Amino acid sequence: MKIVSAHVGTIPISSSIRNAFIDFTKMDCTIIALVSDTIVDGKPLVGYGFNSNGRYNATAILQERILPRLLDAPPEDLLGEDGQLSPERAWDLMMANEKPGGHGERSVAVGVADMALHDLAAKIAGVPLYRWISDHYGDGDPDQDVFVYAAGGYYAPGKTLEDLQAEMRGFLDQGYNVVKMKIGGADLAEDVRRIEAVLKVLDGDGSRLAVDVNGKFDLQTALEYGRAIEQYNLFWYEEIGDPLDYALNATVSEHYANPIATGENLFSRQDATNLIRYGGMRPDRDYLQVDPALSYGLVEYKRIQDILARHGWSSRRCVPHGGHQFSLHIAAALKLGGNESYPGEFQPTGGFTDDAVVVNSRVTPGDLPGIGLEGKAEFYKVLRALHS
Repeated sequence: MKIVSAHVGTIPISSSIRNAFIDFTKMDCTIIALVSDTIVDGKPLVGYGFNSNGRYNATAILQERILPRLLDAPPEDLLGEDGQLSPERAWDLMMANEKPGGHGERSVAVGVADMALHDLAAKIAGVPLYRWISDHYGDGDPDQDVFVYAAGGYYAPGKTLEDLQAEMRGFLDQGYNVVKMKIGGADLAEDVRRIEAVLKVLDGDGSRLAVDVNGKFDLQTALEYGRAIEQYNLFWYEEIGDPLDYALNATVSEHYANPIATGENLFSRQDATNLIRYGGMRPDRDYLQVDPALSYGLVEYKRIQDILARHGWSSRRCVPHGGHQFSLHIAAALKLGGNESYPGEFQPTGGFTDDAVVVNSRVTPGDLPGIGLEGKAEFYKVLRALHS
């Protein structure tokens, strides 16, 4: 097996929405196609990858550093002991001569390539990615479906409480039982009104609503919001302060009894280790949201899982950020607690295959070989154009 060419591009995933910290009017992402010399039905197998929303493209890093190392390596250096493509060996090649720390957008670039390599490896094996992952990294007995929640509730120009309620009803109509909304982009009184408006749609059941601050609060504000929302018994209170302010997170966990979630802006096993050591996270109730597509890919994510297990954390406490098909396969294979979903945002990359059906907030990864991005018709057109 040989990778004969690599094709990289940048596409928009922009919209007028905003959270407490950023707007998405300029949001974009990197896409990649790795073309192999393995022919099936007269066509070469191609591995596809992209990065999740919330971080901008890492196209230049891929083109200038990561891919040259991959493409310049002898083909046999990409193969495992079984003679098949090994994403783990490829990962080591891509990270050659890189200093530790300073993850930044480098973790995004490697994550994009790692996704494409895993897509390609599963296609060569002729199986859906979740089965390939389970056989190679898991216990060989993957979950057949995955819990998913619908993420939305963004701030947008002219958006009223009635609009917010209609959005959430739409998620329920699509089969989701749990939804998420943004807070911190208005004052506390307004956000409480927004939360209570959504709770009316959820029959007053706060355990079906998660709220997300996107890292904006200082400690005083975090504690003030915590006191105000604790009465609702929410699904979780997410990314309350700066993702690297472990002391803030630990202090909030001492005062806020209900579940906390964080980790989407942590990009390495070292980051995850520090969060567990110093962030006050509680393995009986809290959630870790590290996104494989942003954090050096599945190879590094598996190392994070190993660290969490050694610290007494169940994989079921992990619910990756991103709302895409790659993490859905990982969640099924490694028996995570679920996966985010974006039913209406960040197209064409967000969401699952076009034929995916959510029932009682659960969805299957599907049976297409690899990640199955060919089952997202509009996105596949964009990916296919990279190398046609």
